[in-house]
Amino acid sequence: MRRIALVTLVVDDYDEAIRFYTEALGFRLAEDESRPDGSRWVVVEPGTEGAGSGLLLARAKNESQGARVGDQTGGRVGFFLHTDDFARDHARMRAAGVTFLEEPRREAYGSVVVFQDLYGNRWDLLQPAE
Repeated sequence: MRRIALVTLVVDDYDEAIRFYTEALGFRLAEDESRPDGSRWVVVEPGTEGAGSGLLLARAKNESQGARVGDQTGGRVGFFLHTDDFARDHARMRAAGVTFLEEPRREAYGSVVVFQDLYGNRWDLLQPAE
């Protein structure tokens, strides 16, 4: 079966990114391996192991990459985090200090709210309609 396994997210710092994604968003740290060039292979996943896609957290290596930290999709929502309990996850994330850019709303496709990660990338927290 084909699936997108990883999407790279350029970050300023590995450890602060790991803390945000694991503590504030509840992701699981799947991999954290040092590489010979001083970088690390860091993967976080929103669900249980092998259940879907993950994020490869890649520290910016140069000025061009650094300029894209926090604006990897030009200011639009670029990442979508699905949940099976919108109210629970919204409340947990709010308590963890996640910045929400609007009030939660109900759309034909489900419950949704836009939030930003620690660098400013925009995400949807979404519970699809049944």
